Amino acid sequence: MKPILTEKYRPHFHFSPLGKWLNDPNGMVFFNGEYHLFYQHHPFSTIWGPMHWGHAVSKDLIHWEHLPVALHPDEHGAIFSGSAVVDWDNTTGFFDDQPGLVAIYTSHDSYPDSERPRQRQCIAYSKDNGRSWTKYSGNPVLIDETKTDYRDPKVFWHSETKHWIMVLATGQSVTIYKSINLINWQFASEFGEGSHAGFWECPDLFPLKVDGDKVKWVMLVSLGDTGEHAEGSWTQYFIGDFDGETFINDHDKETVLWLDYGRDNYAGVSWSDMPSSDGRRIYIGWMSNWRYANQVPTKEWRGVMTIPRELSLASSADGVRIIQKPVSEARVLRKRSNTFKDKLLTPDQPLSIPLESTLLELNLEVEFQDASIAELTIQHSDSEKTVIRYDAEAEILSADRTLSGESDFSSSFPAVQAAPLKMKKNGVRLQLLLDASSIELFGNDGECAITSLVFPSSEKSELHLAASGGSIKVKSFELHELSSIWNKEG
Repeated sequence: MKPILTEKYRPHFHFSPLGKWLNDPNGMVFFNGEYHLFYQHHPFSTIWGPMHWGHAVSKDLIHWEHLPVALHPDEHGAIFSGSAVVDWDNTTGFFDDQPGLVAIYTSHDSYPDSERPRQRQCIAYSKDNGRSWTKYSGNPVLIDETKTDYRDPKVFWHSETKHWIMVLATGQSVTIYKSINLINWQFASEFGEGSHAGFWECPDLFPLKVDGDKVKWVMLVSLGDTGEHAEGSWTQYFIGDFDGETFINDHDKETVLWLDYGRDNYAGVSWSDMPSSDGRRIYIGWMSNWRYANQVPTKEWRGVMTIPRELSLASSADGVRIIQKPVSEARVLRKRSNTFKDKLLTPDQPLSIPLESTLLELNLEVEFQDASIAELTIQHSDSEKTVIRYDAEAEILSADRTLSGESDFSSSFPAVQAAPLKMKKNGVRLQLLLDASSIELFGNDGECAITSLVFPSSEKSELHLAASGGSIKVKSFELHELSSIWNKEG
């Protein structure tokens, strides 16, 4: 029987653990009809501790089957972040007639007779669709004693050079290695441009087509919270070229491109081995921030993932940029809908809709007549609200959670989160996903994203849409009530 979880703040259509601690997504791989999601997990506490790999599988990226812990700490230390791949051609020699899964991860302990952290790369393999794992007897397979921060291997097969490629976070850079068998690794190059307002973590590297045509390579790098970046832990990305050894950035080394302008999308990486018939690059992130991750006000569990998102590249006035959208599979959650078109709103005539559910998807297109601001408010209670605002003069989209609910667990939590978003044809399109304790906001079909936790005390709310300084036309409005993945209907 599937569990039905109803704890306070429990997300209803985002992935969360059955209990205890969750952080970085790990080892995402598609194999034999299943999406595997591993994750950093402390099975004995709701705060960060000795890391294991939790495990779940899905056939649709929305509904998940929770499986036993996949990787436990061993003589090499705790099991930090990493990746998983399908060894289709048995390059490792671990498999017989059928391909199998190989996990590549960081083992973390301390150097003998020292408090200095030690991080080394290890591998494990599975012959039964990830249900059981055998750790390689020759672990660790990659060591560099000169580097203290040496973690989070993301591995993929580079067909042009017929090598496995590993991108590894190494302090303030990404170091690239190559191998023919996932066991013996050679240094290829090092990349270290962009923002250094935090230690680098959880890199990823993959190709995407620009406007569905020319291929460019995207590198993701998450920045840990050292206090230098006002928003805490964030994720940057780079666009360039990769020849199997070296990544060349298309931008100058000081240019910083942010993946998400909300406080709560970190350490995300993409699924490996998606079938060519699908062709998508699908990404998921940890919906939290190291500035307060251990203090968020959940009791039975801590940690939740973003909705899986499809990534693409598109040309814009500012250059080539990432586009991200919720995966199309999320539409299966839609239940009752409220839709209309071409409604004029003025400061004296706002729109108010009572909400029967806290699980919602809103797709909204507004055209500015002479208004300067469009404001969408989710009124959680008389005193609690989350305000989404688009400033047409500044061309800024923002999500204000300063009054959204419980926030006294961290002085960093109350915040206005803002993203640049240019108007199109004098308007903007917004997509909002509202769960029990989060919002995910996408502007202009994924040109920008704001991901944010919120902790309202009430389960009843209203939606208000208002214009300021003039009128706006609501060109289209689609409000969908969503199902919970924890109940029978989901």
